[in-house]
Amino acid sequence: MLMRISLRRICNNCKMNSSYTVVDLTLPLGPATVMWPGAPAPQADTLVTVAHDGYFARLVHLYEHSGTHVDAPCHFVEGHGTVDKLPLQSLISPAIMIDASGDIAGNPDGALELKTVIEWEKQHGRIPDHSVILLRTGWEDFYSDPEKYGIHKDGMHFPGFGVEASEFLVNERKVVGIGLDTLGIDRGVDTHFPVHSHVTLPHNVWHIENLTNLKSVPPTGATVFIGVLPLVDGSGSPARILAMVPK
Repeated sequence: MLMRISLRRICNNCKMNSSYTVVDLTLPLGPATVMWPGAPAPQADTLVTVAHDGYFARLVHLYEHSGTHVDAPCHFVEGHGTVDKLPLQSLISPAIMIDASGDIAGNPDGALELKTVIEWEKQHGRIPDHSVILLRTGWEDFYSDPEKYGIHKDGMHFPGFGVEASEFLVNERKVVGIGLDTLGIDRGVDTHFPVHSHVTLPHNVWHIENLTNLKSVPPTGATVFIGVLPLVDGSGSPARILAMVPK
């Protein structure tokens, strides 16, 4: 019933808008995908070909947290929900885009701070319950250069969600998911993963990491579609993430 209601609301929104644009927030997935250190890159082996077998198919070897992907609660919290058990209604949700690229510019250890969220609400209104927060740090611009994107010899350096801001979004705004354009929800320097471990995943708030094209998503009014794979007992999954943006 909840899923039917969500879809009806989205369809009604489509009718109200004369037109809309579908924005792909997903990075290409292949051997060149930037991976967390130690994780294997995607690999595909051809099993059959049209010329020899009459059809084409490959065997794909894929780490669950490859490319643009979703973290399920069990990724850091033992016994919590797996990726195949994510609530369906949360996978089609209103998108709230917070552009912190100006605040974070030039600071690979920067974070979304609570004051930025409060300022966003002063400009755009209260964040609705059950939304998905999309954080633009600007780091997607560095994706083609793994070092600039955050993988350094002395450790990881990329922006993320601050703990205080995350606590506010989870506890006061009841978000269903958060995502951003970097390798991880926590800052690269936060090696104990405080947001993962203590704020979001324990409350069954899932993550999306390695997003792109967030500059094409408005602060409010978009709907995000999370095309996650229902991998049985999975800790996460690569996903096609689409935003429906009214013109």
